[in-house]
Amino acid sequence: MRLVRSLLAVLAVCSLTIPTDAAEPLLAPQPLLDHETFWDNKDWDWYKANIPFFECPDADLQTTYYYRWELLTKHLTYGSPNSGYSFTEFIDRPFWSGAYGAISCPAGHQLYEARWLRTPRYARDYARYWFRTPGAQPRNYSTWLADGVWAVHRVHPNDAFLIDLLPDLKKNYHGWEVRHFVPEVGLFWQTGHDDGMEFNINSRQTKDILRGAPGYRPTLNAYLWADALAIARVAELAGEKATADVYRVKAAQLKENLQKKLWDPKRHFFFPLSQRDEEADGFKVKALSLTHQTGRYAGSEYGRELIGYVPWQFSLPDSGKGYEVAWKKLMDRDGFAAPFGPTTVERKDPMFLLKKTCCWWSGQSWPYATSQTLKALANLLQGYEQNTITKTEYVKLLTTFAKTHRKNGKPYLAEACHPDTGSFEGHDGYNHSEHYFHSSFNDLVITGLVGICPRDDDTLEVKPLAPEDWAYFALDSVPYRGHLLSVLWDRDGTRYKRGKGLKLYADGKEIAASPTLAPLKAKLSARAQAPLPASTPVNFAVNNDGTYFPRISATYAHPRTSIAKLTDGNYWYHRDPPNRWTCEGSPHASDSVVVDFGTKRTVHTAKLYFLEDNRGVVPPTKVQLDYWDGKEWKAIPGAIPTPEKPTGRRANVIRFPTLTTTRVRAVFQHATRGKTGMTEFEVWGDARLPLDTPPHPTGNLAYNPGDRPFPKASASYADRFGGKPALAIDGKTNFLPTPTNRWTSYESPHESDWLEVDFGAEKTFTRIELAIYDDRGGVQPPSRYDIEYWEGKAWQPVKNARKSPEKPTGSEFNEVRFDPVKASKVRVVFTHAGKARSGVSELLIWND
Repeated sequence: MRLVRSLLAVLAVCSLTIPTDAAEPLLAPQPLLDHETFWDNKDWDWYKANIPFFECPDADLQTTYYYRWELLTKHLTYGSPNSGYSFTEFIDRPFWSGAYGAISCPAGHQLYEARWLRTPRYARDYARYWFRTPGAQPRNYSTWLADGVWAVHRVHPNDAFLIDLLPDLKKNYHGWEVRHFVPEVGLFWQTGHDDGMEFNINSRQTKDILRGAPGYRPTLNAYLWADALAIARVAELAGEKATADVYRVKAAQLKENLQKKLWDPKRHFFFPLSQRDEEADGFKVKALSLTHQTGRYAGSEYGRELIGYVPWQFSLPDSGKGYEVAWKKLMDRDGFAAPFGPTTVERKDPMFLLKKTCCWWSGQSWPYATSQTLKALANLLQGYEQNTITKTEYVKLLTTFAKTHRKNGKPYLAEACHPDTGSFEGHDGYNHSEHYFHSSFNDLVITGLVGICPRDDDTLEVKPLAPEDWAYFALDSVPYRGHLLSVLWDRDGTRYKRGKGLKLYADGKEIAASPTLAPLKAKLSARAQAPLPASTPVNFAVNNDGTYFPRISATYAHPRTSIAKLTDGNYWYHRDPPNRWTCEGSPHASDSVVVDFGTKRTVHTAKLYFLEDNRGVVPPTKVQLDYWDGKEWKAIPGAIPTPEKPTGRRANVIRFPTLTTTRVRAVFQHATRGKTGMTEFEVWGDARLPLDTPPHPTGNLAYNPGDRPFPKASASYADRFGGKPALAIDGKTNFLPTPTNRWTSYESPHESDWLEVDFGAEKTFTRIELAIYDDRGGVQPPSRYDIEYWEGKAWQPVKNARKSPEKPTGSEFNEVRFDPVKASKVRVVFTHAGKARSGVSELLIWND
């Protein structure tokens, strides 16, 4: 039953609701793309097919808008055929991330952002990822998953997809209840660390400044209030009225307790409530007290954190109850206002602190919280009667946020910045924090500035927060409930030649207008949801799970680039941090890459993402695509490339009549001015899911998936971080730091170490493959390695060893062939390179 549900969900992912007969865009996309100069990813076809186009008089806002779409592509990850697309937070997939690098903390932001792509598959795959993918971690951090799923549904309705997810949404909510809900208080507890706020003004008043101060925080409780309402709505779609009623009651009780217990009527703000007594440095924070009600700063008039605005992110607070007064602090210089703010803690708080190290949320400007605050402010301005703050402040804060996306004058974003200078120093780790996807921005432009307010019905509601003194702005080709929308503001009618004022279009037809920037409503025609297809497009080449197949190989690889990067599901083009394979240094006029699927696959498209950095790596002059017919390579007939000439910094899409094969090869004719390089190689076909992985090939004498006594691996030394010898013969290869699937000798006191395989009986073998691990730090390729076998009394070297490549190379398979050996044990002896130590993700032994 579970597999059936999964299949239905994937099919729903592929159902597109945007009309194919949509009118021509009102904005010309190419000039808007050409206007920006920061591009790393120049795949104009992808942008034109997916993003809404936007222009306005504010150059920083407009540039940041397009930069954020490019940033999204750097984190878009095709994890596996069965999981589809997901998103990373960090560019390097750190060890605390889940399967394929996703982290739940920013998932809500990412879903809200991705829902505005015209292809709903990206967001729907990601929604399903959290509940159906082994290794996903939906509750490792606070997040608003169910609400994010519903937000996607409001833009791309698909009842079948949501109804299929309902059991998963309920199970996930129950998981929060079991561990984090305290019935006596009626609220969920969470630590600041697992809220994404590691060092904060509450944890710093405990003995454990990193993970201390568990409390009932405005964040998680607002998230789960929104999740409960989302689950109730999905249950109503499914006709489960009783379930809907249960979750609406949960939401009502949570809202009542949050407003009653987390609001301080003296300081007019929402605060975390301590879960337990905490003592440190002679001071005691008492259980069930709000920030600074007890402890070192008891009675302080301060203690406000930006998270006090999070309840409005979901329009939780009741209108007319006086809660709106909290917003007075947002633009106050003694509150949260800053040139590159807002600050995470109000400026006059006694624990306000700025540090040039990671994860101190006591004043830094934090894009994650800035996004939340802007979303909350838009909801306040668009949905509440109040006079505390105006849309002028929204525009000011949004433009400040846009300017924060800069480093050395170019679009960029890292983890946090100094609120007064905009510097990312101390929060910008190499190969980690670059182009950080932990916030939203374009959703704020679309729903706040332009004012499209997604609803649960077919009424289009637009409440612009853009300033009246702007002469113009336009948002075009916005997917919404099966239509393509456009919103134009032309104060004097001269820019777009469609008359003065605000105008709404659906599929090219005007549906509402106003002479001023006033709220507008219009009824959209209901669109039938697309029928579910029987199969879904699948990239058969990707391999993030470390299985033997699909397997990629090349005729040449530069020693500092990895062929494995071509099938990791990510693509970007800059040299630093790298995500590439190149032929730099190749002695050949042409080179090739082969993907071996390990079984027959029916395919129709290949995508090659060529590099072009004008520093020796350029697109080839010619690409030939071949397939294996079982006996020899043959050119794929009828192949049509787009673009016609190999082009760098974009997907080169080669379509061809459907064929069935076990292998595909791309042959590159190098250009005279440099060698070929790629960041990703995809081979697509249509398949029914779930897709089975081909089994590990027979004949690998070292293979032990962990269910048999022999073969058995041992080593002279193993690191203390989980690098076990057994992981080097489990049939899985992973050259990335996470998940850990390797043996290493990191921190070994020896200049040489060995990795041994005991067969338990004599075996004959002639070839060994080593997937050498290289983290470019403490574990690097050895200066040399030697193969020895046990001849009964002593270790002996194999004879006539031929190595390929000759020099040990990391992040790829190194092969050594030798004269036949018959022995019960074999070992690889590594001579370490300098102070680094050696490691292997997988060792394979063959008799062929």
